[in-house]
Amino acid sequence: MDLAQIAFFVFAAAAVMSAVAVISVKNPVHAALALVLTFFSVACVWIIAGAEFLGVALILVYVGAVMVLFLFVVMMLDIDVVPLREGYVRYLPVGLLVAVVMLVEMLTLIGVKASATTPFPADAATGGNTAWLARALFTDFLLPFEVAAVILTVAVIAAVMLTLRRRPGAKHQNPSLQARVRASDRLRMVQMEAVKPVPPAEIEMPAEEGKP
Repeated sequence: MDLAQIAFFVFAAAAVMSAVAVISVKNPVHAALALVLTFFSVACVWIIAGAEFLGVALILVYVGAVMVLFLFVVMMLDIDVVPLREGYVRYLPVGLLVAVVMLVEMLTLIGVKASATTPFPADAATGGNTAWLARALFTDFLLPFEVAAVILTVAVIAAVMLTLRRRPGAKHQNPSLQARVRASDRLRMVQMEAVKPVPPAEIEMPAEEGKP
């Protein structure tokens, strides 16, 4: 086996182990860090296989956007985050471990790409893997692509609706009532009788205690 195949198996093993850690650890912060490592390892697998666009898109979309969505949903699940905020330094070893593994993977990936031993080189005559992916997604697999987008959208809406709870003291808006509002409901004319102001000289000052 050459260096590319060894790196491929190492990245795949790192992705599998970090994916198992995501569903096995109890701490949501550790699970989020393991998920980041999973995405990064899978992106390295794509890059080493010659699909650079998929690898970069995986890092930008999943690590940059989907992870934020996951954390947003986690914060809506009524998890007691006070113990998570206390002693934040204790998460430093896990974070350093993930950072070191990602650094080693990046250095290995740079070495593999520098040695030009990519096992699946892209065909320049067809425009590379980016053009092939775009052509396949929007021609042959357009319907599954759109169905996957609808499923992800429904999953996000369902997660928000399942975690939506009415808490006492919280203020909520009713869009239906806001749409039916009229101008007379917002403005009310009040008639008040005019009162002549009393001059300051005619105002009797109260006598101080102990003085006539």
